[in-house]
Amino acid sequence: MNVSVDISYYPLKEDFIKPIDDFIEKLNQNQAISVETGKLSTVLMGEYTMVMKLLTESMGDLMTRYPSVFTVKITNYCPT
Repeated sequence: MNVSVDISYYPLKEDFIKPIDDFIEKLNQNQAISVETGKLSTVLMGEYTMVMKLLTESMGDLMTRYPSVFTVKITNYCPT
């Protein structure tokens, strides 16, 4: 099953640009998942288990290092 995830990341620290850049860089490392970065959010598209694994690893790493807020919307309605 394919999914589309709309995610926004808000690191709770003064120097917030580096954690955001780290997050986007980590997402872009997986070639099997489409990543579209916008001004307010990033959209991931791909196979459900792969997308969720990438999110778990990426978000967990950042939440270990920084106080963080993520907003996430997930849909399995992904017309091509």
